[in-house]
Amino acid sequence: MNEEMTAALAEEIAANCIAGDGSVANLSTKAPIIVSYGLGVDSTAVLVGMFQRGIRPDVILFADVGSEQQHTYGYLPIINEWLRKVNFPEVTVLKYQATRFKHAYYETIDGNCLANRTLPSLAFGMKGCSLKWKAAPMDKYVASLQIAKDAWKAGKKVQRLIGYDCSAADNKRFAHANSKTADPKYNYFYPLQSWGITREGCIELIKSVGLPVPPKSSCFMCPAMKQWEVSALPKDKLEKIVAIEHVAAPNLKTTVGLWRSKRMTDFIVEKGLLTVSEVATICKMADEDRMQFACKREELGAIKP
Repeated sequence: MNEEMTAALAEEIAANCIAGDGSVANLSTKAPIIVSYGLGVDSTAVLVGMFQRGIRPDVILFADVGSEQQHTYGYLPIINEWLRKVNFPEVTVLKYQATRFKHAYYETIDGNCLANRTLPSLAFGMKGCSLKWKAAPMDKYVASLQIAKDAWKAGKKVQRLIGYDCSAADNKRFAHANSKTADPKYNYFYPLQSWGITREGCIELIKSVGLPVPPKSSCFMCPAMKQWEVSALPKDKLEKIVAIEHVAAPNLKTTVGLWRSKRMTDFIVEKGLLTVSEVATICKMADEDRMQFACKREELGAIKP
């Protein structure tokens, strides 16, 4: 890291980073170190920062929800190549697998929405997607690891690293996470908070080792999507959004669409991304067989349930 970058990060520590526990200074080399990886900017910066500080993770986990945008999946071979170069373990890809299906089989978040004629939980002001599709499979997998079992048997906690940067939004997430009661099995660490790195700092950190900056990681139909992000989606993803909102509509009460008080479909038509005629055709097709619009899970190597 060059002197200018070091000075910039020092300024970020003073101006942006909040105090608290979870400092990587308290990491132990005698307990497992597991990174929650999202194939996005923050978690990639965590890996780079660990490399530069000589901290090697034992496991790097990515929970594939099956509905990420293609550019996110495209970053996996890029980061795995770099991980091999720096002698880090490659990313272990996990997935949530439903076992009970009320209406139709599905294996992705968008498939879940289509099968159950509903919307992602964020459209209703909740955050069940992350808990069900990301946290749960990670927790299950970690609990199965021998290194975790050995640590618990020895009276130690597994160390889990999460990428919350020092931006205002992540400061709030960090404060909320850090206020929770201590976990009997895990110690949680937030390296970017400890290092005082904002989103902009993460980008510079990633570039400093020659890695391309990963695009924003999110599902194509996430209610948190901005208008410009929807405008950039390929046509097949726009069609899926229309189908999801259409089949969910009869079950909605106060929520109107993916943007809670507004449908993405209306925006898509308004901006000419799909015509009224195309939307009508999609709706008719969804009425006949809504599951034809569900994403098929990408082949990402050794995916573990």
